[in-house]
Amino acid sequence: MQMTSVTAPHPDPSGPAQHAGRSDDPRGSAAQADHPHPPHAGEGAGRVDWTRVREDFPLLRREVHGKPLVYLDSANTGQKPAAVIEAVDGFYRSHNANVSRAVHALGTEATEAYEASRKALARFLNVRADELVLCSGTTFAINLVAYSWALPRLKAGDTILVSRMEHHANIVPWQLVAQRTGATIKVAEITPEGTLDLDALRRAMTPEVKLLAVAHVSNVLGTVNPVREICREARRRGIVTVVDGSQAVPHRPVDIAAIGCDFYAFTGHKMCGPTGTGALWARREHLQAMPPFLGGGEMITEVSFDGTVFNDPPHKFEAGTPNIAGFVGLGAAVDYLEGVGMAAIEAREAELLAHMTQALDAVGGVRIFGRAPEKAAVVSFLVEGAHAHDLATLLDLEGVAVRSGQHCAHPLLQFYGVAATCRASLAFYNTHEEIETFIAALQKARRLLA
Repeated sequence: MQMTSVTAPHPDPSGPAQHAGRSDDPRGSAAQADHPHPPHAGEGAGRVDWTRVREDFPLLRREVHGKPLVYLDSANTGQKPAAVIEAVDGFYRSHNANVSRAVHALGTEATEAYEASRKALARFLNVRADELVLCSGTTFAINLVAYSWALPRLKAGDTILVSRMEHHANIVPWQLVAQRTGATIKVAEITPEGTLDLDALRRAMTPEVKLLAVAHVSNVLGTVNPVREICREARRRGIVTVVDGSQAVPHRPVDIAAIGCDFYAFTGHKMCGPTGTGALWARREHLQAMPPFLGGGEMITEVSFDGTVFNDPPHKFEAGTPNIAGFVGLGAAVDYLEGVGMAAIEAREAELLAHMTQALDAVGGVRIFGRAPEKAAVVSFLVEGAHAHDLATLLDLEGVAVRSGQHCAHPLLQFYGVAATCRASLAFYNTHEEIETFIAALQKARRLLA
């Protein structure tokens, strides 16, 4: 999709080729410069027609149980604009071939489209394209760091520091590494309002800590962590940092170069892209020093029975046939998000969050988890006397989709002493009217469960 102004974030079918999904030009943004530049320049000016933006998302027009769908589960997965759906469809219809394995026209087109998406992501996040490892998402990305960076380096006596609010994908890999190396896990605790205790975190950065893993944005509390400050403090102490950006990249401008971390992982399906896509950004020196996580085709330069010479990063970490069509779609998602404007998206979601929080506070018997001063549009809550699953089921009957359960964050819910919560998560394509529908459905469900 071609980048457009914030007042018209729609593809222009009469304009030039927009992205790899267009059958007339599979290369999309391949001709764009390799070098990063400050992302999102000039965003926030003017006003976005959010009604028109919503029209870009076909699934939001459907009904559930005879009611108009109110989709409040974007922290789980984001919905896809037509431009992304068409990009994937266009690749399979007109350009389908494997990457890096053919000199014929289709193979060249597929490779150029795939690499164009890598460049689009690099531009979007202000990093170099050759520092982005394309993979299936955050879980794979963090496991790549765990097995290729941490496992060969950590030893008994070393410590891995993780925050209480981490997703399991940023806990379990470190536990597995600790079991195999003799390293230990240390927990950085949070305050009751759901913010990191930064003073305690600094005190926890002791000499034995070799790695710090922290979420940019909590998937349960919505807390936006000051990752730039945290990474600066860690760097002063020689601690390597891993930032989980899954809940940040879809919702706010992210400049990885400014954050100053060592590794940054994110998932494509939460940022309007297809499932099975994402990336790991890593400092070049780490990528050069790390051994491959998986072995196989296309991550090599030469293979003999005497040994193997591996490809240069990031390709040495991309064994096998990738999700080519998915990454073409992810590139289209980047173009779409840039067209709307990330600063505009962040402002829109803050406005929706304020509305939802105020409305929930006006409903009696509702407990909200996470009251951080800086917070993304995620609200985890419970209604007095109602189990989270029962509440989510009754909301679904009214067409309202929320998440219920532990949200892959068992240690965090243990901190609050609850077995499960409901989570309503907003995106820029939601509306104020949907929030009112949600509140009315919640009040109805509360009466039924009383």
